[in-house]
Amino acid sequence: MTDTVTAEQDEASGRVVVGVDGSEPSRRALRWADRQATLTRASLDIVTAWTFPDHPAPLDVVPKVPFPEDTLVQAQEALDRLVEEILPQRAKDRVHARVIRGDAAAVLIEAARDADLLVVGSRGRNEFAELLLGSVSDHCARHAGCPVVIVR
Repeated sequence: MTDTVTAEQDEASGRVVVGVDGSEPSRRALRWADRQATLTRASLDIVTAWTFPDHPAPLDVVPKVPFPEDTLVQAQEALDRLVEEILPQRAKDRVHARVIRGDAAAVLIEAARDADLLVVGSRGRNEFAELLLGSVSDHCARHAGCPVVIVR
């Protein structure tokens, strides 16, 4: 019996979103998400969220902190290098890496709105803040509109 793959079967059959912040748990999540996307022939959407101090303070006062636009360009370049380091053999047409300004949990939930799967690491860069405020992974598990995998 010959195993024939049609063009329709070879096309991406879904979308996997993975949150990456450069921490070791997020690197493991990226590797896991890549394996899952490969197995399911899904595209892989790698998302880094960046929150800069621009949230309103009490009484809706917004601090005016300069934010050079080239900072986002530098962050995108760093993400691209990380992806190339971790996934050097990945089919580039099925991988999309982007930096989005905003709260990590909110950005990931929005990015995964029509995804088949959201993958996050169990701990991010700021473990102390996660203990106080609740982790991104916990928030995603509770509020995402698709299945969530938390990689330890």
